[in-house]
Amino acid sequence: MNSTSVSNQAKWWILSVTSLGTLLSALNFSTLIIALPDLITGLHTTVLQAMWVMLSYMVAQTIFVLIAGSLADRFGRKRLFIWGMILFTIVSLASGFAANSTILIIMRVLQGIGGAMVMANSTAIVADAFPSKQLGQALGVNIMVAAVGQIIGPVLGGWLTTAYGWEWTFWFNVPFGLVAVIWGIRIMGFTDVKVSTLKKRFDVWGMVTYMISIFGLLLALTWGPLQSWSSPVVWISAIAFILGFPLFLRIEKKHSNPLLHIPLFFNRIFTLGVVSATLNAIARMSVMFMLIFYFQGALSYDALDAGILTIPLAIGMFVFSPLSGWMGDKYGETLPATLGLGVTLIGLIGLALDTSLSTPYWQLALWMSLVGIGAGLFNSPNSSSVMNAAGVKFRGEASGIRSLTVNMGMMLSIAFTMPLITHSMPREAMLAIFSGTKVGLDDAGSTLHSFITGLHVVFWVMSALLVVATILSFMRAGNKKAEAATHITN
Repeated sequence: MNSTSVSNQAKWWILSVTSLGTLLSALNFSTLIIALPDLITGLHTTVLQAMWVMLSYMVAQTIFVLIAGSLADRFGRKRLFIWGMILFTIVSLASGFAANSTILIIMRVLQGIGGAMVMANSTAIVADAFPSKQLGQALGVNIMVAAVGQIIGPVLGGWLTTAYGWEWTFWFNVPFGLVAVIWGIRIMGFTDVKVSTLKKRFDVWGMVTYMISIFGLLLALTWGPLQSWSSPVVWISAIAFILGFPLFLRIEKKHSNPLLHIPLFFNRIFTLGVVSATLNAIARMSVMFMLIFYFQGALSYDALDAGILTIPLAIGMFVFSPLSGWMGDKYGETLPATLGLGVTLIGLIGLALDTSLSTPYWQLALWMSLVGIGAGLFNSPNSSSVMNAAGVKFRGEASGIRSLTVNMGMMLSIAFTMPLITHSMPREAMLAIFSGTKVGLDDAGSTLHSFITGLHVVFWVMSALLVVATILSFMRAGNKKAEAATHITN
């Protein structure tokens, strides 16, 4: 399927299908955070196990999103998208019946695989349906829908948990998932036009070495801050990545039908867009983590109130995502994407300078809004730039790479921020505050002072990353013909 074969009306119906998937993904993350205290009580589990319930979805999704994108280029993006929605919906139903945290973690891994199939193909399907001159606007709508999920997720999660129990944070996905599956089959069908002329021989060893190395990296990045950086698990996982990833790259260079098409990274536009998105994801998720700790730990709000207080981060994205998509289509992607990173940088500097125990909320909301506006300005045109640079043949893989690196950035933010937090409070208190089972810091003196200092350090470090991201994004600017010549054509 390509944009020339899709009618003007049909492409918007296709966008509605991918937007449903995006909404479910955003709601899935934001509602569960609010439900963690009730989940811990209901399953008689530990805070650490509850954290793994949340993180196991992100780890699984990050690992499988590249595989899903590559498979979609071979076997059909619409087909993989719909099967992903089916898997996500079935596992959501089963998750609510989990008898213990171990079963629930397994269910979350399967849910993450389904989410990866949806995420890896959503952007590629939209890119197939819309012409390049309208792609930014369409992706802006998708991102706007994600912002809606972030806005209503905390309220919905709080209401479902209070009124019905933690199980409903999974069960509410089921009717939405059924609608998405039925609507997807009705609008897109279940059969794809062939999107790749590549041979069907699958890169088995590439997949094995990729999964081992990326799982090792993600396990080290999550196990270290949550449990102990000196743990044998961290060291073994790190060694698996250090040895496995170069082997994976070597296999990909020699394979006739690789899982990862390495020449994509020789494309300046593609690579700068992906790296900028990764740095932005690290910074944005770090802001979310730190503000949750700030509201729940330093200011003693409960998890629901803390989630509601961070809504300005999503409102700016909601308002500006469609606008930035239109700007990217009309004036080129570099301008709004780079402007967005600059606005986010201003918001981060404001948080670094202004966040204290006595800061009025309206000031924090102002800086959070700027971070959200920056995200809204950046995401749509940057995604459009990456997809257009990859070309039709590798859109599924490019979408998977973009999702992989963004998810990786989110996981890296945990590794960046949590060590700074644990310098100012005990690890157990840190986990309890983030999971919502505890509010307020025990020590109102030195611990609070150390926490605020660590908060400022994180915001300044993230500001430095945004400076680098802004420079890299601006480097995409140049002659249009020169940029077009860098697009992958083989």
